[in-house]
Amino acid sequence: MEIFKGTSAFAGIAIGKILYYHRGEYQIRQSMVDNVKKELDRLDRARTSVREQIQHMYKNGCPLPKEQELTLKRQLKLLGGGSFQRAVESMITTEKVSAAYAVQTTRDELANVFRNLEDEAVKEQIENIREVSELRIGAMGGSHARINLGDEPVILAAEQLSPNELLEMNKTSLLAVVMHQGSVISHVSIMAKSMEVPTLVEVEIEKEWDGHMAIVDGYTGTLYMDPEPELLKEYEIRHQADTEEREELLRLRNQKDVTADGKEIRLLANIGNLDDLNTVLYYGAAGIGLLRSEFQYLGRENYPRENELFRAYKKVAEDMDERPAVIRTVDLGADRQAEYMAIPDEVNPMMGNRGIRLCLDRKKMFKAQLRAIYRASAYGNISLMYPMITSEEELDEIEELIREVKKGLDEKDIPYKDIRTGIMIETPAAVMISEDLGKRVDFLSLGTNDLTQYTLAMDRQNLLLKHKYNDHHPALVKMIRMVTEAGHRSGCNVYICGELAADSNLTEEFIQMGVDGLSVVPACVLPVRKAIRAAYADEKNRPEESGEDK
Repeated sequence: MEIFKGTSAFAGIAIGKILYYHRGEYQIRQSMVDNVKKELDRLDRARTSVREQIQHMYKNGCPLPKEQELTLKRQLKLLGGGSFQRAVESMITTEKVSAAYAVQTTRDELANVFRNLEDEAVKEQIENIREVSELRIGAMGGSHARINLGDEPVILAAEQLSPNELLEMNKTSLLAVVMHQGSVISHVSIMAKSMEVPTLVEVEIEKEWDGHMAIVDGYTGTLYMDPEPELLKEYEIRHQADTEEREELLRLRNQKDVTADGKEIRLLANIGNLDDLNTVLYYGAAGIGLLRSEFQYLGRENYPRENELFRAYKKVAEDMDERPAVIRTVDLGADRQAEYMAIPDEVNPMMGNRGIRLCLDRKKMFKAQLRAIYRASAYGNISLMYPMITSEEELDEIEELIREVKKGLDEKDIPYKDIRTGIMIETPAAVMISEDLGKRVDFLSLGTNDLTQYTLAMDRQNLLLKHKYNDHHPALVKMIRMVTEAGHRSGCNVYICGELAADSNLTEEFIQMGVDGLSVVPACVLPVRKAIRAAYADEKNRPEESGEDK
């Protein structure tokens, strides 16, 4: 028996045989072509095909945190143009080579130029170029064979995987994933989490493992190769208990979100696209606490029209029925861009013209979305939430636009409701003036992902900081308490909708702070519900332990 330590990206236990997977690459020979225009057309058709493939992946994966969404969106941006595209087209035109060869050669040259750089952002961009290039080459002449997991469920071991490869697998045959490359915050890891597949990263993979029995302990980040009979028996028992616990969670789908001492907590779901609406209902969430509306703006050639937006929001309202659905107005800018937006480059885009700032600069775009949301409000229980608010002056501008929107709808006799509004608290500035902001809206929602990185002055996507990045930092906990108290003084409900809301180890602490609700990805609804039902809102209500218990 051999024991290998890695990092757990998703907890769980898996027992089965290893299937070693090595990603092959295309090797295309140089060949001259007679018809350059035909090759350019092939290149363009491949670009369209790959764009559709990536968009499908983005829409049909379970809700992804921002850092994973960003990778997919950066890949889409690569397909929109830029220096890489121009270099490929130039090679086809000047050297009269095939489109596939031009993509392969340009990719390899770029990788060689930057291979020794340690900058994580450059490494990520090169990896995105490599991945998109492989997809384009495949679209022009073949593709990697779909990973055949075989007839029996297996533990997949690989140096690395792309989200595309993971999504193409037969999920019923996938027990667990073990990777060398990647991290807990990589998009593949998060996708595996959304699929509820135990996942380890940072494990030294050996091809000789293929066909060997193994145990994956996603709770401790441990891989056991060729386990001894005693250990195998122990883990078979633990696996059964783990399975029973998951089945027990499913029994909570129709249970109320109420603490052990009787306080009701609103448990909502975060979603990234309309495909997740059924999942929200399946897990019995009280509604949608955060609908990221960016999915309608990214991965396309132009701005969505008002009627397109309206139809999407109307579906949300109707599907949720009486359940609340909070639509966050579009959070664009920084690393959420599309070619048609023509957003100027910024030295520090995360601190730049993003979120509500960009919307207020592009009032035509913003008003179209506001009109669509208000029109859809007539069909259900819709609320508005604004991202990246840092001042009351921004609220002044928003309120003026809403008055204009309502006036226009009234003139055309289009029905709408006076919907509830809220603010994302994502910056220290918003924390400090949260009581003043709370007097202007109906609810506050703590976006702990951005709030953490702005508070710590750490890029949460920087792998060099992954062991230093602490989303449980005492300063963040104090901020949550501060906003909760300030919001209640101003008459607002206060929610948490970032990744931290799904940490069931903090559920009771949040409730005792006075937080009114939590919004999590649908897959985390039931574990958090279990934590809510076991929690005490007031420590005084907790039963004293008996002498025997002690």
